[in-house]
This record gives sequence, structure tokens and C-alpha cells, in this order.
Amino acid sequence: MIVKPSLMLNLSLILIASLAANHRAYAKEFEVYYLGGQSNMDGYGTNEDLPADLAADVDDVFIFHGNTSPDQVAVDGRGIWAPLQPGHGVGFKSDGRANQYSNRFGVELAFAQQLKKIRPGKNIALIKYSRGGTSIDAEAARQFGCWEPDFEQGEGEGKGVNQYDHFLATLRYAMADIDIDNDGVVDTLTPAGILWMQGESDGALTAEIAARYENNLKRLMDLVRAGLRTDDLPVAIGRISDSMHDDKKVWPYGDQVRQAQRDFVEKDAAARLVISTDGYGYSDPWHYDSAGYLGLGREFANSIHEIVRRED
Repeated sequence: MIVKPSLMLNLSLILIASLAANHRAYAKEFEVYYLGGQSNMDGYGTNEDLPADLAADVDDVFIFHGNTSPDQVAVDGRGIWAPLQPGHGVGFKSDGRANQYSNRFGVELAFAQQLKKIRPGKNIALIKYSRGGTSIDAEAARQFGCWEPDFEQGEGEGKGVNQYDHFLATLRYAMADIDIDNDGVVDTLTPAGILWMQGESDGALTAEIAARYENNLKRLMDLVRAGLRTDDLPVAIGRISDSMHDDKKVWPYGDQVRQAQRDFVEKDAAARLVISTDGYGYSDPWHYDSAGYLGLGREFANSIHEIVRRED
């Protein structure tokens, strides 16, 4: 049979249109959640303690984990999008080409699992950048670093670089990828929430630093929201707690920070305070045990969903 050129052209156009329609049908919109803070956001859970349903990849959830760096060095934030799996706790590293996973986990696993249960049908993506020991207040930075955007110390490429700069770099790298699940179709990344677990270092040194925490937290959350280009983005704040190691406060001014965290969420309609931290066990004087990180992840998910449901 001889096929006329015009018929072949029409068949080709139909095929192209069909393929384009299929690609559009499978394009995904991801709800993006940012995970930030200090070491209890890094995560000190032990992978061998994970239940079987979290010991492997979390289905259809992707994470971009920015490489952690100190203040006063060239801006970093390198990472890659990859399926969520154990190993995104303390000790994780990335060079922007491959991830080096650790034997630890943080809140990300239980958060994603719980969110999938209470927001079925939603595609979930996580962006994580945190660094142990960091404060918001520059006067509490010590050797760990701070999130104060106007930090001015250092020299050369590292002058003025702080944790907020590394966060912004992480965000730029993550949001520049237009196909995070590598299925050949352009994805849509829609910021949906912020998880913040931090404040211990701001409660460690002086009453004056702790007294500034509410203002510092508000300013930083406003700037993180600005970085994600979404006003009033839902924020879940993990309330700091104290292990009372050797019957002494680990964070001498922690109660002031706790009150500041409460004051912040009471004034911000799109914020919630996660208070379950008071009931968690500790693996050392500073960090929760594995069960604590699982509980914290679930409560972060419940808090974020509560805000989103109210707004819906």
C-alpha cells in the first residue's frame, strides 16, 4: 500500500500531539518543604533503630540536602535531588554530583511518611540545610556559625558569609532543577512550608542574647519566606527542650527562648509550635534519641497540615 505524504504528515502530527498530551498528563507539581536549624534538625537518630517501613526509600519523595558549611567561607549549598532514604542525619555530605550518606537520620523520614498519610495524592519534595550549634544571634555564633543575614566577619570570598547565605545557595541550586525526579518531564516546585528546629545555642550564653530571640526569629522566618518567594508560608517551630543532664540545665537561658518561640507563633497566624519535644528521650545531653526524631517528624507534619487545612 502506498501512503500519501500528506497522510504521513497528518499521522506524525497526531503522534506528536498525543505524546505531548501524555507528557502534560504526567507532569508533577511538588509541595516543597524547607527543613532548617541546628543539630536537632541535622538529626542524631541511628539508622539501625529505624522501623522496617522507614529503613528504605520513602516512596515518591525527593530531597535536596545542601552541603553544610561554616561561616566565613565561600558560599556552598551544593547538593542533588535524590529519593529520600536514611542517612540524611549528621555526617551527610554532598559535592553536588553525589551524596555521601551517614548512619544517622533526622525528622525528614517520619515527616514525609506522615504527610503522605494526611495529604494523600500530594507529591512531596524536601529541601534541607541545617548546621549543628548554629545560633541566629551573631553574638552566640562561637565556632559553629550564625543565621544573622547582616553578619560581616571574615575576609575574601568568605567575608560576610553565614548560614543564611548557605541556605540561599541551597535554595538556588534546588529550585534550578526543572526535573527533580528525572522522568524527562518538567516539574513544578511550589513552596508549602518551613520546619525550624533551633534555638538551643541562643539560650546557652547570656540573658541578653535570649531576650533578642523572638525578634531574631521573626526576622529570619520572614527572610526565609522571602527566599521561598511566598508570604505567610506555613512555619512549624520545634520548641527547644532540656535534658537536665546531671540535674543541671544544659541551656541556662532556654526558658527565655521557649517563651520567645511561643510568643512568635501566637503573633503569626501561619505558624505553629511543636511542643512534644518535652517528652522525648536523649542520646546525649544535647540530642534526642531515635524515637524522638520519629515523633518530631510526625508532629511537624501534623502542625503543617493544620495550618494548610485552615487556609484551605
